[in-house]
Amino acid sequence: QVQLVESGGGSVQAGGSLRLSCASSESMYEVNAMAWYRQAPGKERSLVAAVSRRDTEWYPDSTKGRFTISKDNNKKTLYLQMNDLNAEDSGMYYCAATKRIGILSDPNYRYEYWGQGTLVIVSS
Repeated sequence: QVQLVESGGGSVQAGGSLRLSCASSESMYEVNAMAWYRQAPGKERSLVAAVSRRDTEWYPDSTKGRFTISKDNNKKTLYLQMNDLNAEDSGMYYCAATKRIGILSDPNYRYEYWGQGTLVIVSS
């Protein structure tokens, strides 16, 4: 069982930056992929960035060029650097991990381990 704990959320003005962290209880070499999801009030959870065990990254068009996902295997920590934030980036951000094999961009690629989330509020 992989346990994930997010941190780093907060309030920021539009155009600002935040860095989220996700501490894992297991080595990142034990999972095939990790990701960040966002859920705004009244909306479905959506993928904002993903990274494979071999450090291949994937972003949807909405975050490409503004968000960067990275991981520190020694610290067992996943990061999400978010720049040029706008109000639509507000929501609860969840860290996720999977031991399943799949394609990062596949909407059917499921993550079975989830953190409790950290809240990001972007004010305009």
